[in-house]
Amino acid sequence: MDVNAARTFLEIVKTGSFVSAAANLNLTQTAVSARIRVLEEQLDQPLFVRNKSGARLTTAGEQFLRFATTMVQVWERARKAVALPPGREMVVTVGAELSLWDPFLRDWLFWVRQACPEFAVSAQVDDAERLVDRVQAGLLDVAIVYAAPQRPGVIAELLFEEKLVMVSTTADYGRALQPEDHVRIDWGDTFAASYQAAFPDQPNPVVSISYGPLALDYILAMGGSGYFRKGFVRRYLKDRRLALVPDSPEFSYSAYAVHSAKADKGVMERIRAGLREAASRAASETA
Repeated sequence: MDVNAARTFLEIVKTGSFVSAAANLNLTQTAVSARIRVLEEQLDQPLFVRNKSGARLTTAGEQFLRFATTMVQVWERARKAVALPPGREMVVTVGAELSLWDPFLRDWLFWVRQACPEFAVSAQVDDAERLVDRVQAGLLDVAIVYAAPQRPGVIAELLFEEKLVMVSTTADYGRALQPEDHVRIDWGDTFAASYQAAFPDQPNPVVSISYGPLALDYILAMGGSGYFRKGFVRRYLKDRRLALVPDSPEFSYSAYAVHSAKADKGVMERIRAGLREAASRAASETA
């Protein structure tokens, strides 16, 4: 199957139109129609229903969508692996949730540069669900995520355990902490359930922020409280810009390295060694 046909299929899905897809791909509409016709003949199924407003997927087209996406992604990975930079033996692909890049994955990248000069590295940031999907599809070697996924063919290894603690700027502002001062931060479904159980009467937050560093900047500027990774706020606790809220519950927040059960053992052992080193450093910073 021609990868260009799969790309054309995906462009039509994205734009909803053969005409728009042709313009975006710098092809004639005839060429786009021909690629899809060949694809439909190979699959023995119609993929699109065309009408005046554009094109929509058939049931068969909806089924083919995920395979076309994977096909293009695998091709891109293969292309990068073959076109290695000089002096490199392989490309290692790693993904992580946004809040795990600083400092954990940053430290791992530093380690790889020094300890594994034969590796070229492709690193990406995304949400946990999509990262684990890519591991399962063979598009990522390792994903670093919070909360261990339960997926067939996927192994989740514990890297380190961190705590989410409630901190506030109450001491700086010299006033009692009010429920409306609490900034709700999205630490995932497990934390949300635990938080609700611990604070069943807490009103809906006035401010909700999905990104921890942004929430911290907001609290430091405006006052208030929120749950943060203990290692992340350690320096603010030391300089007394923040204080732990007395008697507030602490929640476990563990990080995992997720990889395929079929991953190359030798490559994984090299990657794992660096992850252990970065995890050890992270653990020492949060102790």
